[in-house]
Amino acid sequence: MAKILKMVAQRLALGLLTLFAVSLIIFLGVELLPGDFAQEILGQSATPETVAAFRRELGLDLPWYTRYFDWLGGIFHGDFGKSFASDREVSELIGGRLLNTLFLAAVAAVISVPIAVALGVLAALYRNTLFDRTINVFTLTSISFPDFFVAYILILFLSVSWNIFPSISNVSSDLGFWEHVYRVILPALTLTLVIIAHMMRMTRASIINLLASPYIEMAMLKGISRSRIVTHHALPNALAPIINVIVINLAFLVVGVVVVEVVFVYPGLGQLLVDSVAKRDMPVVQASCLIFAATYILLNLTADVLSKLTNPRLLHPK
Repeated sequence: MAKILKMVAQRLALGLLTLFAVSLIIFLGVELLPGDFAQEILGQSATPETVAAFRRELGLDLPWYTRYFDWLGGIFHGDFGKSFASDREVSELIGGRLLNTLFLAAVAAVISVPIAVALGVLAALYRNTLFDRTINVFTLTSISFPDFFVAYILILFLSVSWNIFPSISNVSSDLGFWEHVYRVILPALTLTLVIIAHMMRMTRASIINLLASPYIEMAMLKGISRSRIVTHHALPNALAPIINVIVINLAFLVVGVVVVEVVFVYPGLGQLLVDSVAKRDMPVVQASCLIFAATYILLNLTADVLSKLTNPRLLHPK
């Protein structure tokens, strides 16, 4: 247990250091964007004096490092600042959008994880058969297409041709749970088709690798059925790499939803990020990017810890 706690503390410290570096990259990246926010808001007819006064009001006349540390200090106190475009608190703008993104990611995970693990187990169980080849071709085909292409294909068939699901996922807080789920099915299916290949192939590869182990061969010699060997002996010992790839793909579900949210006009954090970039609303852009980075780092830490908990041998150096 002490080794686990020590490892978690080390990973948390490394994660915080990484997040600090990412926050600096985000701030500098936004700082280097061409154009001027004050000039864009006031229009081309604004006088230089008006633009200068507006920049002073927003604090844009201060050196970049002063603004960076002010922003970082505010984050430590839970203050992401105010939106340039709407003058509302950034945390207020982000709160509901982040919940929508997490809900979409959760629905996609509930669909994709069981299907991917089941397909991986079946592909390993019926290795080199027509079923195995068909599943591999299908998953590799789906992952080879860009997110937006998969989204438009699903819209074409499931919304335009058959009118099963809405093509625009316009959700609000007054919707019931199942109505909310119904409206996010298409973006969730898009994300599922994009990530399912990674999880399925890792499950398949891990189980096939374990099937060559001596204890599996002994179980076969005892006459245990192949399905029981895979599900009761191989799968539990293959959990470490499977959990690792599942959690990393869950990180993609949260961080990689930007394109999908834009296609389906889903009011999530990704859509807010794109809208804020178009408006040059820098505080919202910086806060959204930082939340995405923190989510990715946290889920990678979770994957690392869970993989070692499921396989304690990884805690001991060879």
